[in-house]
Amino acid sequence: MNSLYRDAISELGSVVDRIDDSAVDTACAMIGAAGTTVLYGLGREGLQLRGFCMRLFHMGRQVAMVFDMTTPPLGPGDLFITCAGPGFLSTTEPLMKIARGAGAKVLLITAQPDAQLAPLADFVLLVTAQTMADDQLATASRVLPMGSAFEGALFVLFEVMIAKLKARLGVTAEAMRARHTNME
Repeated sequence: MNSLYRDAISELGSVVDRIDDSAVDTACAMIGAAGTTVLYGLGREGLQLRGFCMRLFHMGRQVAMVFDMTTPPLGPGDLFITCAGPGFLSTTEPLMKIARGAGAKVLLITAQPDAQLAPLADFVLLVTAQTMADDQLATASRVLPMGSAFEGALFVLFEVMIAKLKARLGVTAEAMRARHTNME
């Protein structure tokens, strides 16, 4: 493997090394306790959330993405998960307010410890990584551009969360496979 691949993996490794595992456990507990979970994210963060949503569905969870035709309403006992790596996205704020107003819990995933959206969340899961908010600083990544370190770390985080949720909820790989589409 050439050094560019190793450098990219090293950058991602340094991000995931800083994730607080007890915070991940708290986020998993919120997901496990939720009746319905609805997720929202933009751009490449949104793509990572879509993959996570799919795996939660495979686990038998009642789950959807905001703006999908089949997204159910949220209410008490439900969970809204949103991702705002830079700490604020103008479309995320009103959705967080809607979810809270309906009585749902809100989980925010961000790279910014002082995220402007944090006060609207019941819990903040911090993934300290470069995003578009800080990609022009002198400390910016020399390999992974823009928000790629954050987005790549989300993939790893979500796969670990699925592994933790499988154990927490007693879901088998066979049960997940049985929920995979046969329309391929």
